[in-house]
Amino acid sequence: MWRCINANKKESTLDHWLVAYALIGIFVGIFAGMLGIGGGAIVVPLMTDLFRRQGFDSHHVLHVALGTCMATIVLTSASSLRAHHRHGAVDWPVVRAMTPGLIVGGFAGSWLARYIPTFPLAIVFAVFVTYSATQMLVGWKPRPGAHLPGPFWLFVAGFLVCAFSALVAIGGAALTIPFLVFCAMPFHRAIGTAAALGFPIAVAGTLGFIVNGWSIPDLPSPHLGYVYLPAFAALAVTSVLFAPLGARFAHRSAAFTLRRIFAVVMYAMVIKLIVDLM
Repeated sequence: MWRCINANKKESTLDHWLVAYALIGIFVGIFAGMLGIGGGAIVVPLMTDLFRRQGFDSHHVLHVALGTCMATIVLTSASSLRAHHRHGAVDWPVVRAMTPGLIVGGFAGSWLARYIPTFPLAIVFAVFVTYSATQMLVGWKPRPGAHLPGPFWLFVAGFLVCAFSALVAIGGAALTIPFLVFCAMPFHRAIGTAAALGFPIAVAGTLGFIVNGWSIPDLPSPHLGYVYLPAFAALAVTSVLFAPLGARFAHRSAAFTLRRIFAVVMYAMVIKLIVDLM
């Protein structure tokens, strides 16, 4: 009898956490669809706190939060890019040119992170993102004659974006969208293209978390490497459902409105990054 009561209590507790995961998934989906970003800078701390409250091993809780969120972004970015593609807002030649650089840059950044101090890099990143966000906020327009570079320089841009993002643990869209806008790409199209570029980044990152966590003991079950499957399932369902809603809102909103929302999110990301470093 007591065994049945304990089992029911455990199931009820899991249901409680699943609701929390699902609510966070709504946030992930809306922002992925609206701004082409995964929201990891905000979601990972929330997931880390929830996992700590569940009593997960403190040595692995951050890795599990990162792995679970990255796996969720695979599905969310796929849903988001599909929605933006239907609106004709994905520049596929740019995606094809930048994707190899993004993948190589992600691995390079992860490797360099072991040797380069994070603090000065994060300060440089914070200054650049603050500058870019302010330009968005005041309605800066590209200089006359600005245009996208050729395939080689798009590869280089993809490499630098993902390498720098990996070094400071921030999503690539924070740099990709300003770069594309400065190259005179319309803001709605920059968001859709950034959403498409987020997919290969998420796939590569998820595979890394699965492989690196495959043989780690004491991870919460059921899991796939560092991906905690119940949280992944709850996050994935709501984020995939709400990503098209975010994309629909983006394409029904004026560019200046999206610029201001993007700027506010970037400011919040910078503040969080600096607070974490301090």
